[in-house]
Amino acid sequence: FSGRPSLRSFLVQSTSHKTTNTLVGNSPYSTSLFSTPPERNDDTSPPPPPLSTLVSRVAVAGATGRTGKFVVQSLLSQKVPVLALVRDPSKASTVLDDPTDELLTIRKTDLGSRNDVLAALDENQCDAAIWCATGFSDAPDQSIWSKLQALFGLAVTPKGTIDAVGLPALAEGLKSTPKRVLDGKSLPKIVMLSSAGVTRPSWSEGKKLALEG
Repeated sequence: FSGRPSLRSFLVQSTSHKTTNTLVGNSPYSTSLFSTPPERNDDTSPPPPPLSTLVSRVAVAGATGRTGKFVVQSLLSQKVPVLALVRDPSKASTVLDDPTDELLTIRKTDLGSRNDVLAALDENQCDAAIWCATGFSDAPDQSIWSKLQALFGLAVTPKGTIDAVGLPALAEGLKSTPKRVLDGKSLPKIVMLSSAGVTRPSWSEGKKLALEG
């Protein structure tokens, strides 16, 4: 594990009609995460394999966050078993679309603890992970005190933040899992997502304009 794996190398996330990120390289036929893959130009090409055949279980860190809850929803809609790594299981029961889905396992996990992350992966036999977690958020349900604690911790102990502990722990826990191959190419085991810089629907028009670009 080195650097930050790109989402384009694991799952399709089409953000516009002009650009489509793909599972492997620039293949236009990859399995979709959030949108339908573009139509194939030749009828002889085989259809893309279902995502559920490429992974046995995907761990989602930060599963109840703004980004994570949609990742969980999309994976479940594609019949992919999900391990939701969350700080507050009770929140998961209200935030996630269907917390009783038989393909969904919700586990309270301390992403700042290497041992807890490794145990979560081992107990649930995950072979891939998507990181959607953050130690500091502007989420409306987070108290001012929680935000100050997160910001203070980031400034004082940057090597102890969840990004510095939990993300490497995911890589460590998945390194021994079998490689998944598609079209002769190995698929990454971890994808890191971020909503930093994304406009919030709840923002006023004035704030959106002020932060444009």
